[in-house]
Amino acid sequence: MQLRSRTSRASGTGRAASRRAFLGTSLGLAAGALVTSPAAASSRQRFIPRGGIGMHLYTMRAPLAADFHGTLERLAEIGYATVGVSGRHGNSAADIRRMLDATGLRAVLEHVAYDTLRGPGLAQALADLHTLGAKWPVVPSLPGALHTPAGFREAAREFNRIGRASRDAGLGPLLFHNHGSDHATVDGEVLYDILLRETDPELVAFELDVYWAANGGEDPGTYFTRHPGRFPALHVKDMAPDGSFADVGSGVLDFAAMFRDAHIGGVKQWLVEHDAPSDPFATARNSYAHLAGLRY
Repeated sequence: MQLRSRTSRASGTGRAASRRAFLGTSLGLAAGALVTSPAAASSRQRFIPRGGIGMHLYTMRAPLAADFHGTLERLAEIGYATVGVSGRHGNSAADIRRMLDATGLRAVLEHVAYDTLRGPGLAQALADLHTLGAKWPVVPSLPGALHTPAGFREAAREFNRIGRASRDAGLGPLLFHNHGSDHATVDGEVLYDILLRETDPELVAFELDVYWAANGGEDPGTYFTRHPGRFPALHVKDMAPDGSFADVGSGVLDFAAMFRDAHIGGVKQWLVEHDAPSDPFATARNSYAHLAGLRY
């Protein structure tokens, strides 16, 4: 088996070049915005609807473990409208729903382990989504043993089956959340592209993590035009100059350029995430302010 990172390609027209160009234009575009004419600036009409700005709760796992309800209250006060559930911290789905209702937040999805969804736990997981008031079950990652073309084809078949069960239960399609390794080229095939090709668009869609797509050598925004309508949710996290995680708006990713075609991709939810925040509430405030003020 040959494993090759997308960023290792020598071709200037390859994905690595695309990523370098994508990251490298961020500062230039920001500087260019300072000299944009007022007429051109006023022509930018798109913005993220307030109801579409959410927080993926993995970001807030430390404060949630200490005070789940209080953390949700503070997120609502910042301005967040929705959450992606990732870890319940000892609470039932009904408990979390009560806390969400009390704070005015709405769950839109929950991350559920692949083995749970492909096994006998599927029915309960779908029932819990109804209890939460959420729409989408999300596979957060695939086991490392499946990171081959054959493994991703097996996963695609399972995704179609799970997605049909989700639809039959009155929910939305199954979503898949990517990491950098999912964009690797293995034995001449891009693993992520196998899922895009071999899953039914009516049954399976994607929660695109824009940081991990860039980390894997992709320009995240190009997915929206290459695969229209397949990305109802995003994980919005930024990349520091050294490649580590950053609060949204403080790193090198050009979100205005990235989201230009988000409507073509079918994006409905922009969920903030930071994998290792030093101050989760500062990250929540900074990231919300950037997304709420973004024009593209």
